[in-house]
Amino acid sequence: MKRSLVLSLLLVSGFSVTASTQVPAAPMPSGPASANTTQSAPVGPARIATVAFQLAVSQTNEFQRAFTDLQKKWDPKRQQLKALSDDMDKLNKDLQTQGDKLSDEERASRMKTLEDKKKKFDHEQGDDQNDFQQEMQELYANSASKVYDVLSSYAEKNGYTLVLDISGQQTPVLYRLESTDITKPVIEAYNVKSGVPPLPAGSAPAQVPATGAPKSPSAPRPTSPKTPPGQ
Repeated sequence: MKRSLVLSLLLVSGFSVTASTQVPAAPMPSGPASANTTQSAPVGPARIATVAFQLAVSQTNEFQRAFTDLQKKWDPKRQQLKALSDDMDKLNKDLQTQGDKLSDEERASRMKTLEDKKKKFDHEQGDDQNDFQQEMQELYANSASKVYDVLSSYAEKNGYTLVLDISGQQTPVLYRLESTDITKPVIEAYNVKSGVPPLPAGSAPAQVPATGAPKSPSAPRPTSPKTPPGQ
């Protein structure tokens, strides 16, 4: 009798006892504006590339390390909420199996305890979800801005006149050759520029967000209190 609990994004091990949800994606960084300059039309045919931008951001060494640190930061709260969830499930189960053997006063007391725990759980889960989502958004937005700079530099050096982002499920790109995908070289270029080494083998997150708005993993949510037999 487990229901999914929404807590934010992202944690691989589960930020808390949460269900899979997606945070609104951070805005794509915009290129530098030139108010008083007009770019000359490119000479020759256009050269087009594609990139899974959000995937590129999430797969950089720097982002993966920061994401892992964020998971560790929130893991104590996840464990705390999980313990509260387990406690609620046990209380609910006991009421279902022993309710007809309890006095009216004892049954009412246990129901009151269960309701109070549920209110505490919902309150803390909501607050933590908002805080976690905000930190995750800030992490992604900061990384996306720096990856965009590397992307634009890479495209310019390699003569690309247009780069299309294929991250979204409704991308306008209907057909492309794999050779036009510059996601991997952009990731590699960013890792070189940042100088951040990859995580040690076996310590990388099991689920790094592939879409700039990371997802939270699934975990049990306590079942709602039910009226035990005898009432």
